[in-house]
Amino acid sequence: MPNPAARAAESIAPARLGRSFRVLLITSVITNTGDGIALAAGPLLVASQTRDPLLVSFALLAQNLPVLLFGFAAGVVADRVDRVRLIAVVNLVRAAILAVLAMTIVTGVVSIAVVLVALFVLGTAETFADIGSSSLLPRLVRREDLGIANARITGSVLLTNQLIAPPIGALLFVIGMALPFAADAAGFALGALLVTRIVYSFAPDPSTVPERRHWRHEMAEGLQWLFHHPPMRTLFLTILLFNVTFGAAWSVLVLYAQERLGMTDVGFGLITTAMAVGGIIGTVSYGRLERRFALADIMRVGLLIETGTHLVLALTTVPAVALVTFVVFGAHAFVWGTTSTAVRQRAVPDALLGRVTGVYHVGVMLGVVIGTPIGGLLARQYGITAPFWFGFIGSAILVAILWRQFDNIVHASEHPGDAGTTAVGVHS
Repeated sequence: MPNPAARAAESIAPARLGRSFRVLLITSVITNTGDGIALAAGPLLVASQTRDPLLVSFALLAQNLPVLLFGFAAGVVADRVDRVRLIAVVNLVRAAILAVLAMTIVTGVVSIAVVLVALFVLGTAETFADIGSSSLLPRLVRREDLGIANARITGSVLLTNQLIAPPIGALLFVIGMALPFAADAAGFALGALLVTRIVYSFAPDPSTVPERRHWRHEMAEGLQWLFHHPPMRTLFLTILLFNVTFGAAWSVLVLYAQERLGMTDVGFGLITTAMAVGGIIGTVSYGRLERRFALADIMRVGLLIETGTHLVLALTTVPAVALVTFVVFGAHAFVWGTTSTAVRQRAVPDALLGRVTGVYHVGVMLGVVIGTPIGGLLARQYGITAPFWFGFIGSAILVAILWRQFDNIVHASEHPGDAGTTAVGVHS
């Protein structure tokens, strides 16, 4: 009879997913624990260097801007080079940057300029790492297991990055400002070592690997494939547009919590915790949901939940109701994101997966960037609930338009490369 540890390991990472997947999962736990530590310590470090609101806002910009600037390029690199090696190199770069940042803190030469540059480089490295990791997974597990594999990876991020590690990061920062960044550097260095032990279970067919050309041509090739593949194009537009409505509502979330719900700073922190708890619930439930329900129905119900979330938040003034809503939203966001990622991984040919994944990453960030000022302007003009009404109405219209499309989107994942491959010459 298997011991409890073996049973726990099997439930977290079933043996059918393979040894290399378990290595990737352990690497994710280690690196995201470090990231979670830095997630709490980073804003504290910025605040210790400046009280200028504009410079503080630049810190968030420095972390998010690289996705827009380098998302396409990261996709090209992920398709050009060995993806395991890419992740290892990027983790070493992150370890080096964090070590240098910790050293500047110890020696007293740290400044807001140093911090902003470090955040920008780390954000750039994270863009390459995320796209490389997402493109790597289909080479490790069977197509039918991509859903549960993505669920486990994302669950590890939620558990470490958002729940366990941030309080540790804040405590370490109080003990010594450099400690959380040194710990993060050590995590990435160990992650770089571990990821090199991954062995592909499903190596790409050499005959499907196109001849290397100018990077601009290869970038255009990925965009052309997506443009000529209606189901994946529709999924991309769905993600882009729903992130516009999400970005509009979430752009004023801190003011909404204070002015509408009457929550303190601690109460506002509970919102993030509530969504993370919802994500953990989604992690535990995903395998059962995937077995019992059609993926198209999971995606439809998820978008109904997102639409309903905007409506409830627009109407309620009760913190408890809002927190329960955030738990449900967190579960939806996890399940929908995991499902859409697995569908994309199954539908896109391996030789193009990095580039198409890069386009999707840019779409996510672009939607938030477009939606954020919309939410701010609506709140200024019509009140703090206006962005949530915008989110509700916009989401409801999108759900009505897209309702019938999800069968086609999911069906496309069953026949990868059916559309668009001839147009770009990837497959014969």
